[in-house]
Amino acid sequence: MNAAHGDAQQRSLLQVDSLDLYYGDAQALAAVSLEIGAVEIVALVGANGAGKSSLIRSIAGMERPRAGRVCFAGREISGWDSHRVCELGIAHVAEGRQIFPNLSVLDNLELGAFLKRARAAAPRALEQVLELFPRLAERRRQLAGSLSGGEQQMLAIGRAWMAAPELILLDEPSLGLAPRAVAEVFEAIRELHRRGTSLLLVEQNVAASLRLCSRGYVLENGRIVLSGSGSALLGDPRVQMAYLGGLS
Repeated sequence: MNAAHGDAQQRSLLQVDSLDLYYGDAQALAAVSLEIGAVEIVALVGANGAGKSSLIRSIAGMERPRAGRVCFAGREISGWDSHRVCELGIAHVAEGRQIFPNLSVLDNLELGAFLKRARAAAPRALEQVLELFPRLAERRRQLAGSLSGGEQQMLAIGRAWMAAPELILLDEPSLGLAPRAVAEVFEAIRELHRRGTSLLLVEQNVAASLRLCSRGYVLENGRIVLSGSGSALLGDPRVQMAYLGGLS
């Protein structure tokens, strides 16, 4: 890592402070705090129902926390509508991909650049996406619904990149994919990071996500219970027992 890249990681891009989220009377998040630096991959791991998607949706403006705050690039965005959050520079790749199946691959990608911040750079961004995902280039005229699961995930990530984000929130990007497609998705995440994007990665493949990230957080029952470097969490006996079958 060069010195400039190292300095960039030290600058805070996203800060979540003491976030509480409720669904009715049920508490989904309790005093959750985390931080993502500029040009950093951070992993968020935990069991199903731990609150990982709730946290991502709170950052993205899709849920309104009861307490705490979310700050992005020095601005508090707590309670902002999702379209304002997107315009500021946060893209969300939801679990299940949520592409438009009856539109072409190209139409899906171009919809990613509808934001004012993304329009001027859209032609170059499209070139980059098709370069990063050659199969999308081959299938650009196909209906998105006819793609394989792995190709649809590539399309969802590519559409997020079209929005010119500084931060991408990835919710279970490898879920349901074949091993080869999983490897391609993780390589795409590495490439987006190399191109200067920060990423918050929620991923069922705990070992792979902790190897990929610089730092990680463990969420249990709506609370952060562990945090540290990816390598430190991989070596933590509690993480090994809970998520890695007791294997290092």
